[in-house]
Amino acid sequence: MKSEGYYIVKKGAAEQAFALRSLELSAPKGQEVLIEVEAFGLNYADVMARKGLYREAPPFPCIVGYEVVGKVMEVGPDADKTLEGKRVLAFTRFGGYAKHVITQSDACAVVGNEPVGDLLALCTQGVTAYYMAMYLSPVRKGDKALIHAAAGGVGSLLIQMVNLQGGEAIAKVSSKEKVERAKELGAAYAVNYRTHEYDKWIGKEIGKIDISYNPVGGSTFKKDASLMNSGGRMFLFGGSELGDGKWGVLSALNFVRKMGVVIPVGLMMNSRNILGVNMLKIADNKPEVLKSCLQGVIELYQSGKLTIPKATTYDHTDLGAAHRLLESGKSMGKIVILW
Repeated sequence: MKSEGYYIVKKGAAEQAFALRSLELSAPKGQEVLIEVEAFGLNYADVMARKGLYREAPPFPCIVGYEVVGKVMEVGPDADKTLEGKRVLAFTRFGGYAKHVITQSDACAVVGNEPVGDLLALCTQGVTAYYMAMYLSPVRKGDKALIHAAAGGVGSLLIQMVNLQGGEAIAKVSSKEKVERAKELGAAYAVNYRTHEYDKWIGKEIGKIDISYNPVGGSTFKKDASLMNSGGRMFLFGGSELGDGKWGVLSALNFVRKMGVVIPVGLMMNSRNILGVNMLKIADNKPEVLKSCLQGVIELYQSGKLTIPKATTYDHTDLGAAHRLLESGKSMGKIVILW
């Protein structure tokens, strides 16, 4: 069938990087389903892909996007037939910036009439938070957890998941408004890294931490490591500091230099842990884990245990502006694109 989607056609500024083009989709095979997309969500990995910094992304021109809300129009011969006609929240292995997408039936969850902003916040961002805080290494009572970008999509959910399990959330944010927002969500502490050296502030006001949820990398790695208590664990799930680089390979090398060298025996001797998280790899190699986490975070939301910050919604014709907002670091909550 014929459809259309937004391709990244060249590296660079958001307004010039995308082009709406037609695409041809075959009928779903095996356990695949065809979804007519109502809305899709943005994630920082999309910004990295647009800049040519995300190695997992397909070569240009390509359609990125990991999550959609829409209606199942057709199912493959081996897929769950009851999905046809249902509204679903679904993961996509790229291709989400399109009016129609094909994905695996196991990557879908049937939903009701919940707002698209809430649902899309539960997908890539919600599942990432759930996987780290409640599945891979659950928060324990009394754990002090540093959350970078705490007013963003993953961060705002991490604050709540840390609290649900008896931990104390330390929110690192970039403005006074975000400090207030983090505290509204339940953060025990909040620090504005633009007005304070966050590691020194935490060391003085709080002391050692047990967990770091770090999507930034670069210079923050050593700072977080200096705060880590025995038995502590650092989750690395992004490299947004690399996105600020303007010098190509030189910026990438500087990013790596700032992180330094990790000696495994040092981790053992100090009883510290580094956990790398890439949900695309989990989706590829352990789809049952992805499905379990998706169901888990939806259940938390539907039971009223998670508050979803209000989404920022754009029409698809304003995709460039939406990307620019996400890249600026000034957004709070999910950014949603409506067809």
